[in-house]
Formats: sequence, C-alpha cells, structure tokens
Amino acid sequence: MKSKYHEHFLRAAQKLDDVTKSNNAIYQLALDISDSFDPQAIKKLCIKIQNISKTSNQEPVIEACKDLYLSLITMVGVERVQEITYKAQEDSDKAKERTLEELMTELNALIGLQKVKQKVTDLIAYKKVQSLRKQYNLKTASSTLHLAFIGNPGTGKTTVARIIGLIYKKLGILSKGHFTEVSRTDLIAGYQGQTALKVKKVVEQAKGGVLFIDEAYSITENDHSDSYGRECLTELTKALEDYRDDLVVIVAGYTEPMQKFFDSNPGLRSRFNTFIEFDDYDEEELLLILRQMCDKNDYTLTSEAEQRIKQRIKEGVINKNSNFSNGRFVRNLYDDFVLNQARRVSKIAFPTLQDLQEIREEDIVLMVR
Repeated sequence: MKSKYHEHFLRAAQKLDDVTKSNNAIYQLALDISDSFDPQAIKKLCIKIQNISKTSNQEPVIEACKDLYLSLITMVGVERVQEITYKAQEDSDKAKERTLEELMTELNALIGLQKVKQKVTDLIAYKKVQSLRKQYNLKTASSTLHLAFIGNPGTGKTTVARIIGLIYKKLGILSKGHFTEVSRTDLIAGYQGQTALKVKKVVEQAKGGVLFIDEAYSITENDHSDSYGRECLTELTKALEDYRDDLVVIVAGYTEPMQKFFDSNPGLRSRFNTFIEFDDYDEEELLLILRQMCDKNDYTLTSEAEQRIKQRIKEGVINKNSNFSNGRFVRNLYDDFVLNQARRVSKIAFPTLQDLQEIREEDIVLMVR
C-alpha cells in the first residue's frame, strides 16, 4: 500500500515538473519527502504548488498542481493511519505492563464518574488488603469478585471494566487480566441444548480475566417464552460460582431492566455483591469529553463553534429520556461536525493547515425540535 501511494505522488511531481519545465526540482523535493517525510520539505512543496497555481492560467498546470497536492495529502494520510495502527497495537501489547499506579491514574483521569471512581477505589483497596492478609495467613472474607454496572449507555461502563481487569491482574486476583465482551447473541444458540455449550466456551475463553456482558437483561427479557435464555442463565450462574477465584463477570445495563434481570433467578443476585451505578454526564462533562475528542484528533474549535456546541449539548440534555446515550451522544455530535467540516473544506482548492483543523460555527447543526 505504501509503495502504491508513494509512486503516485512521485509521478504527480514528475508531471508538474514537465508541464512547468522545472528541471526536476519538484521531483527531487518530492523524493526527499517520500524518503523522510521532513515537515520543512512538505511545507516547501506546498508553498511551491501554491505559487505555481497562482501565477499560471494554463489548465494543464493547474490540474497538475491539484493532482500533486491531493497525492501529497493522500500519501501523508496513509502513512499517518499506519503509524496510528502500529502504535495502537504497541499500546495494546504494553497495556498489561502498566503499573498499578498508572492504571489508577488512568481511572481517575476519566471525565466525571466521581461516585464510580470512589466505589472502584474502595473495592480495590479492600481486595488489596484481603490479598495481603492472606499472605500472613489471616482470615479473609469469602466475597465474590463479580460486579454489576447499572446506568444509561455511554457512561464509561466498558472502559471502567477494562481497567478493573488490568488492576485485578496487578493485584494477583486474576491470572491474565484480559477482557472479553459479549452480548446475548454470543451466549445463546439457536437449538435446545446448544446454549449451555456456547456459554461454557465463552467462559473458558474469559477465565483469568474479565467477562463483560453488556445489556445483560436481554438474556432474560423474554423469560416466559424463551427457554434458551433460561438455559443460558442457568449455565452462567453455575460458572459464576465454579470459577469465582479466577474470573470476574461484569454485567451491565439500564437500571430498571437490570433489576428484572436479577429478579429472574433466585441465585443470581447472591453472586453479585457489588453494584456500581453510573450517573449520566452533565453538560460541562459532556463538553469536556467533546473537547478531548477534538484534541486527540487534531481539531480546533472557534469560540463561535464552541458556543454553538454548548447550545447543542444543552438541548440534548434538556430533551433527554431514560435512554440518553451520554458519551455516544457527544460522539455522534463530533462525527456530524467533522463530516460537515469535510464537506466545506473539500470545496477549497488548496486548504491550509488551519482550514483542515478548524471547526467553525457553520459546521455545527442544531437540533430540530
């Protein structure tokens, strides 16, 4: 993939050299960029392209300028995507090497969730002390590790679950600390008797780490007519007890349906003695999350755009219902204005760095009441 885009870039540079009779000066500069991605060389080439396009009225020259500029952006973009991909893999490989202090810092750096952070911090402190007591042959409480996360979507439940898995690994509570996320479709089969086997397979894969079941109530929401759901729950309840020493099961979902989920099986609630409630984000926290998204992805907001975003968030919070999507609401808002910005900037012949980064007021669409 890399050579394909590099070759197109070099051909475009050679073409502009030919139509402007530049004695390979542009091609040599393009070679330097292709080899080193030197920012100064990229800047120099952009200036050269802009100067040529401004001083020439010949159609072949204008087209060659556009082709080279777009080819440059494409090549640099591909390289950047590959760099991010490789870095993400490296970060994933190093995730389990982080210290307990680093993991706690990551937890505390999450926006909002103050009650959640305190609950998790208390839980970790308790488990840490129990492990130390065990080392000195002191009596320890026989408490389950399994957790229930209650709250609306987009409140950070999955993120917190991943961190807990790694923290438990550091504390020696879990042997691996890996994270397995499943839903109803991953646990329930289409034929009688096959669901138990499917649940056993998932549990075996998750042993030593965290098994995260999102929207867990969906397993039993059709309990009166769904024998597969009951079969799944029976096998899962057994696994909660059998593997309690090296498996953490975290079930998550909306508050009311989760209450019905626990009421559906007498032995289920007793397997979960820690319930953590995730509150909705307020307006300021949602704005902070959105600013964080922009910073991470090299976008900047004009003051007018930020005021319009605040209004958009306020409207969303005022009109929210019990299924308000919190962080996902902000993610959708972010995706919308990034797409709107792309539509606007794509019409600019030679967009500047500021054009590519800046989100303006006209990129923000208000809610239709």
